[in-house]
Amino acid sequence: MSSLSIDPNVKRTGQTLLKGALELRSRAFKALLCLLGIFLCLLPFADQVFQVVAQPIMAAMPEDSSLISKEVASPFLTPLRATFWVSLFAAMPLLLYHLWKLLDAWLPASKRRVALPFIAASAGLFYLGVAFAFFFVLPMAFQFFATTAPAGVKVMTDINAFLSFTLAMVFAFGLAFQVPIVIIVIVWTGLVSLKSLKGARPYVFLGAFVLGMLLTPPDVFSQTLLALPMYALYEIALLICGRFLPHRE
Repeated sequence: MSSLSIDPNVKRTGQTLLKGALELRSRAFKALLCLLGIFLCLLPFADQVFQVVAQPIMAAMPEDSSLISKEVASPFLTPLRATFWVSLFAAMPLLLYHLWKLLDAWLPASKRRVALPFIAASAGLFYLGVAFAFFFVLPMAFQFFATTAPAGVKVMTDINAFLSFTLAMVFAFGLAFQVPIVIIVIVWTGLVSLKSLKGARPYVFLGAFVLGMLLTPPDVFSQTLLALPMYALYEIALLICGRFLPHRE
């Protein structure tokens, strides 16, 4: 009887997939270790971390108001939750580094020179969006809500609701600031022409407000503060494409 032989191409493909799976597991484990290490370092200072996160709302609230806790475990769990998300923000460069090393093994050499700047630019824009939301938008939003309370209503926000609102806003702005990367990529790859994107300005302006409605809490003030910068970033992306990708017109 003749012995069964394995196609060398199939064998090579299987080895490549196995190597990729092992590399993915290794990078995911290292990324989780980075996140866990930063979280454990910040854990003893959880109360101070929460105070920093709560500073925008505390500065906007009336003098006789304060944050409250409507649940028994919230005074303990909410600072831990805030510390975890701050750790995730702080670990983002390390997480992106491991993502880049994972992609680096699969991309051809000609693409690696492009992928790394895109990852770095995406991270930078994400942090810029988070900073814009935390230092500019949130203080304005909290001040607006505190001063528009009806007569006889005392503003005393639950700490869980406050943290959820803050996280939703900073993540929404971090994602919204990815607009230039998305526009540049689709123009560079030829999926959509620059001329078509310029002609779609009215629809993009409307879509920015729709996304603002979906990504932010249900109030017109927050939606507008997200939609206008998003559309401005769209226009900036068109200028960049017109300057560096004129052949895609």
